[in-house]
Amino acid sequence: MGELDGKVAIITGAGRGLGRAHALLFAAEGASVVVNDRGTAVDGTAEDSGPAERVAAEIRAGGGRAVASTLDVASWDTGEELVNQAVEAFGDLHIVVNNAGILRDRALVNMTEQDWDVIMQVDLKGHVVPTRFAAAYWRERSKAGEPVQAAVVNTVSTSGLVGNPGQSHYGAAKAGIAAFTVICAQELARYGVRVNAISPAARTRMTETSPGLAKLLEAPAEPNVFDMWDPANISPLVAYLASPRCDVTGRVFFAQGGKVQVFEPWALGGTIEKGGRWTIDELAESFSGLVG
Repeated sequence: MGELDGKVAIITGAGRGLGRAHALLFAAEGASVVVNDRGTAVDGTAEDSGPAERVAAEIRAGGGRAVASTLDVASWDTGEELVNQAVEAFGDLHIVVNNAGILRDRALVNMTEQDWDVIMQVDLKGHVVPTRFAAAYWRERSKAGEPVQAAVVNTVSTSGLVGNPGQSHYGAAKAGIAAFTVICAQELARYGVRVNAISPAARTRMTETSPGLAKLLEAPAEPNVFDMWDPANISPLVAYLASPRCDVTGRVFFAQGGKVQVFEPWALGGTIEKGGRWTIDELAESFSGLVG
């Protein structure tokens, strides 16, 4: 038996890279998969139905169940349609993996309003929309007395959790997804839904555009050397977070190669305190004790 036998999953951005690896593993583990991908370039321009169609066909050729979808995950108008597509094709929905995203690296002083808006639209809103309409579907089932055991897995980035120059807009969107993950986990637990996020480090079209990373991301020349940048390394964690055996919710995990780490959320650190209002001079004298 597969880990995800009988489950129905929507995986966004599933036409290439990480999303494709997730879709192939989910299908191999018994899930029926809606392979969602608009087939855009890394910067979000152009569209091509080919990537989604090819991955869905690859799954079906291997004996699995899959349909292709090119619906816009960042559009409120098609969010419910995406959920309906899964239910109409396979009879239910149990898992949403939000993986779709684009990249437009810009230093803040060179950023345009369009650069900011398109990143927020695709990367952040593109997580919100599928989650919102899937959550509504699961809530209605739960309120009708049906058992719900559902999971959402979001995709964040170290750009939003530890920072990266040239990606203030992308990092802000990814940090927003991390906060969205934690809050959704709190809200949706009552309906039988778990929500977690991963921060993957892998070879993708997006990471290959990062300055200085191209050489590092190359696959090993020797066939028996472990390829720590292979995107397929990330997919088992995604499948586990989506599986019935996982009871974790509201957490963010970093994954690379064979390593998985948990991100700790924002936490209060050092403290300075007095019995009344601080003066500016007092703060100037004491601040080094607060931030080291």
